[in-house]
Amino acid sequence: MNTKLYAFLLATISLSTTQSPIDACTGITLKSKEGATITARTIEWAASTMNTFYIVVPRNQKLQSLTPQGEDGLKFTTKHGYIGLAVEQKEFIVEGMNEKGLAAGLFYFPNYGKYQPFDETDKKHSLADFQVVSYVLGECSTVDEVKDALRKVRIINIDPRSSTVHWRFTEPSGRQIVLEIVDEGLHFYENKLGVLTNSPGLEWHWTNLNNYLNLNPGTSPEHSFGALTIPPFGGGSGLLGLPGDVTSPSRFVRATFYQITAPQQETNQQTVLQAFHLLNNFDIPVGIQFPMGEAPADVPSATQFTAISDTQKCLLYYRTMYNSNIRCIDLKDIDFENTTYQSHPLDATKQQPIEMIQIK
Repeated sequence: MNTKLYAFLLATISLSTTQSPIDACTGITLKSKEGATITARTIEWAASTMNTFYIVVPRNQKLQSLTPQGEDGLKFTTKHGYIGLAVEQKEFIVEGMNEKGLAAGLFYFPNYGKYQPFDETDKKHSLADFQVVSYVLGECSTVDEVKDALRKVRIINIDPRSSTVHWRFTEPSGRQIVLEIVDEGLHFYENKLGVLTNSPGLEWHWTNLNNYLNLNPGTSPEHSFGALTIPPFGGGSGLLGLPGDVTSPSRFVRATFYQITAPQQETNQQTVLQAFHLLNNFDIPVGIQFPMGEAPADVPSATQFTAISDTQKCLLYYRTMYNSNIRCIDLKDIDFENTTYQSHPLDATKQQPIEMIQIK
């Protein structure tokens, strides 16, 4: 295990013990009038800059899971080719989509999840949590297949002290499920809302929406306080009270209201661009997640990248904290039967391009 990866895993351990505010992922789901399901999410990590890659995985690629003892876990051969977005090393795919249009992603889930312990006598069925996305994208084309496949494996931590995660899986039909492993049991939820953040569990977040039943889009009417009539300050006052902090519960509520009030777009591409705009609201500055003066100065943003999948047209979009230009990979242009397994950095140059306007 390389040194930087080990440091990364040690950092995730702190999430289980200190509630360190360095993790935050926000996911939304939109529908275009063309009938497409568009999944979108942010990836946050405020502790340091992560190495990030896109991974091309062909069909019939032989892969094996890591375990606490090394690369000696579950062996599997991919049925479907896919593109994955990975952190720190190519095995750790945190978001991706396969050639069938199945999208998958992991989100941090500290202090609420509990996997089965690693059993070295059952290594051949052991699958590292950070490799679940890779396994699912290579093995499955529908969420029912995801359920069947994951019930046959033993999902584990590489280091049992590190934070747990939960997962979101979306098929082109629009059906989406979330998997949380609590008290060593697998719990699948039909996520008809399409929003996902971090801890607590998904059902808790749904219940918490009861606290915001009074919120509505638009402008509040003027209100009389006895003889005094007060007009609203301006547009959007119907959402006065929407939480603005970056905790997981507040982001879930905010993402829900931004998603359900967003006007439906005509085309898939318009919907993708709308999703990027919505997720602009969840870019997290590094400084607010650390005590004053302790934030690392070399991390441009806690939101290290944003990824969006068009599950109908099999287009994977992303932008990063180094380059806000939107980039796109068309899975239908890839010959997954004959391409090679490969990885490439998300940013060839870690510098935001600036277009100079020439005035004559």
